[in-house]
Amino acid sequence: MSAPSSVVEPLWSPDELAVATSGRIVGEPAAALLGVSIDSRTVARDDVFFAIKGDVHDGHLFVADALARGAGIAVVDEAHAGELAQAGPLLVVEDVLAALVAAGRAARDRSDAKILAVTGSVGKTSTKEALKVALAGDGPTHASAASYNNHWGVPLTLARLPKSAAYGVFEIGMNHPDEIRPLVKMVRPHVAIVTNVEPVHLAAFESVEAIADAKAEIFEGLVPGGHAVVNRDNPHYERLAAAARACGAEVASFGEHIASDARLDRLALKERSSCVAATILGEPVTFKVGAAGRHLVQNALAVLLAAKLAGADLALAALALARFTPPSGRGQRYELETPTGPLLVIDESYNANPASMRAALALLGQTPIGAGGRRIAALGDMLELGATAEELHARVSEAVAAAKIDLVFAAGPLMKSLYDSLPAQTRGGWAASAAALETPLIERVRGGDAVMVKGSNGSRMAPLVAALRGRFAAVAVDETVTAG
Repeated sequence: MSAPSSVVEPLWSPDELAVATSGRIVGEPAAALLGVSIDSRTVARDDVFFAIKGDVHDGHLFVADALARGAGIAVVDEAHAGELAQAGPLLVVEDVLAALVAAGRAARDRSDAKILAVTGSVGKTSTKEALKVALAGDGPTHASAASYNNHWGVPLTLARLPKSAAYGVFEIGMNHPDEIRPLVKMVRPHVAIVTNVEPVHLAAFESVEAIADAKAEIFEGLVPGGHAVVNRDNPHYERLAAAARACGAEVASFGEHIASDARLDRLALKERSSCVAATILGEPVTFKVGAAGRHLVQNALAVLLAAKLAGADLALAALALARFTPPSGRGQRYELETPTGPLLVIDESYNANPASMRAALALLGQTPIGAGGRRIAALGDMLELGATAEELHARVSEAVAAAKIDLVFAAGPLMKSLYDSLPAQTRGGWAASAAALETPLIERVRGGDAVMVKGSNGSRMAPLVAALRGRFAAVAVDETVTAG
């Protein structure tokens, strides 16, 4: 969010950026640089284009295109400066990614914003988005785009931090030890949230306790007097709290536990929203979350606790959560028209692990269905689970049974373990890939059904949602949420 004004706030001057990155300017850049980009396809006029080298492409190949699209300057390394000298204004540095990190650090140094950082095994992006919504009513708020939570996403988000921001919200991810530590030391948050610790990325860790220790790295970057916000209901709460205190942090907790600083008192789960009564640092609050699911309510407690610790108006933050909607692939609902009536599709295709799979199945289990309808789960492999992957997939059958799911369609070699553990009447079909599941799923769905699609990114479940939406026309649905 930016301050309400018809004048766009300059983000950087060329000289400021040159000082921050220890670079040299070649040519005539735009006088005011308005944004930062690493993607020539989406670069806007007067942006800074950082030509970083990615896993697939080297950004230097796209410098000419970025400048032709209106970039105000391109940041390139010394090795490419000569061949790109005629493309347009350049900022020449030793290493482009290191320059992006330096720009991010400089943006953090000049900022007076209250900074909040989020990590956790599940719910990082949803919590970050909810924080963005909750804080925006109190002041100009800057937040990570999408899931920009890694070694280039975090410095990119920092480099985009406006000088006028009152709040900055950063998502920090990891899939191996020592990944959070350098990122959070760039961000230097006033408040750091760990949403939870679950058996995720087990291929890189010896135990879930080791995952908790890696998540606890986020506390090492807290500014003096900073606050650690920890899930009181998680089995690893004491371990995380001890790690936070060792870093000098003030620990605050959230959850249903009676001792939680942000405590859930009452909850009414609706089809498209959740109504909540809670106590936040001793203050009773009643609010609505504009999305369904107990897991989102749990994270909303963390959001309100963190917002209050950051100095935001609690009433405004609570009221704003009614406007929260799930990020892409994390719970959007589509009502489609089939020849036999309306079909509900719940898109949970962005990612999956055992904890988020259980939460998504529970949400499907409480979703209303039409006359003659069924609750159907289309599930893809959960990746990066290490040696226990097959066992963890098979145990999803417990969540399927608890949620009273009628049919399961499964895709991938790991999901075969789940499929084989299900009773015959629950087996809708298994395929080696999500693409091969498309036709049998579409042929079996009917009016009244609710279909939830979920799997890890690498299992490619999102095209299943697209296929369903392509096969059946959308029904207009009033999704307006009012506070109350």
